[in-house]
Amino acid sequence: MHEASIIMGVLETVTRQCQQEGYTKINSIRLRIGKASSILPDSLYFAFDAAKINTLAHGAELIIESVPIGGTCKACGHDFAVEEFIFNCQNCQSTKINVSRGFDMEIVDMDVD
Repeated sequence: MHEASIIMGVLETVTRQCQQEGYTKINSIRLRIGKASSILPDSLYFAFDAAKINTLAHGAELIIESVPIGGTCKACGHDFAVEEFIFNCQNCQSTKINVSRGFDMEIVDMDVD
């Protein structure tokens, strides 16, 4: 489960930032996760609940924003966004597509005290 190592990295990053800024408590962390990132949100929530114990985020909520898969058709130029993997253009049915969105994994923001 690589989600555990991902969430450990997130907690390390936000904890370091909070300590540098003088904050003592993390109330929530918002992540943006792409559908094509191979990261399972349910596993991330589970890992977060286990990893946050005895940290500045011990009472924090994890908020995940899902980013759909998207890109451009090389044949007709149609820009697309879908919730699941797609292997042809929704407009012209060409299989010549460039998937350029949905691989995201970023820390958007956090609420701290």
